Amino acid sequence: MEAGRPSRTALVVAALRAAHQVMDTPVLFADPVALPILGPGAEERIRADEARLRAPPACFLRASLVARSRFAEDKLATAVAGGVDQYVVLGAGLDTFAYRNPHPGLRVIEVDHPATQAWKRDMLARAEITPPNGVAYAPVDFERDTLADGLTGAGFDWNRPAFVAWLGVTVYLTRDAILDTLRRVAGLALGSGIVFDYSLPPDTLGEGQRAAFQGMADRAAAEGEPWRTFFTPDALATDLRGLGFDPVEDVGSVELNPRYFAGRADGLALGGISRLVHATVTAPSPSPHGL
Repeated sequence: MEAGRPSRTALVVAALRAAHQVMDTPVLFADPVALPILGPGAEERIRADEARLRAPPACFLRASLVARSRFAEDKLATAVAGGVDQYVVLGAGLDTFAYRNPHPGLRVIEVDHPATQAWKRDMLARAEITPPNGVAYAPVDFERDTLADGLTGAGFDWNRPAFVAWLGVTVYLTRDAILDTLRRVAGLALGSGIVFDYSLPPDTLGEGQRAAFQGMADRAAAEGEPWRTFFTPDALATDLRGLGFDPVEDVGSVELNPRYFAGRADGLALGGISRLVHATVTAPSPSPHGL
């Protein structure tokens, strides 16, 4: 992402999440804020672009976006039921959870690049969406700034467990930056957890998957946000356990299509390019502020 410029991919993600509310039946991931945050005429713009949005590339991408959001918020609900009352959204983009939060007492901290965060807050204001008292903002450049300082400034309680969502981000970062962030999350209070997604290496994909992968990667690069890093499940699981995460749940299209997309008549399904991980912090933090 260029300095001082909000993330274009964040807008694409938000538009596809909104399209899901308009075009897909049944809705897998209900989001009543998805359309309002995009401003007046959002539904009309989606309807006008429906032919492209129903083509296989857009369907696979939309399925991936809504499945990862549903998976993360399902895991969050379980964590909240277990007593977690802090939710950190890393690389929040135009994520809308804080503005439709169904969990009383759950505090939400959105972490993102300063330019993207300022852009989002302007969009919220234009849409007359008032941030609730339970949301705080931590402007952080993942490659340069200290995440700990950003969270501390937003009022994060280091003595309590937290649930972290990190969606649609890792592919744009270096391997070192990804593992450093995971290492810091692993240093949170016992009982903390994280959900994040990652992309598989292109040489592990089938021919059709590689074509879809290349098309999405090319579009991201054209927006100044090139894809950088990919993982295989076994190697990533080894990394995570070495950092202090356990158990590690790693799921992809084989597991999630039957769970989320079975019996649909509209063809919405995962294409198998990316995977989701849910991991829990089970080792003591080496320092009082893991991040």
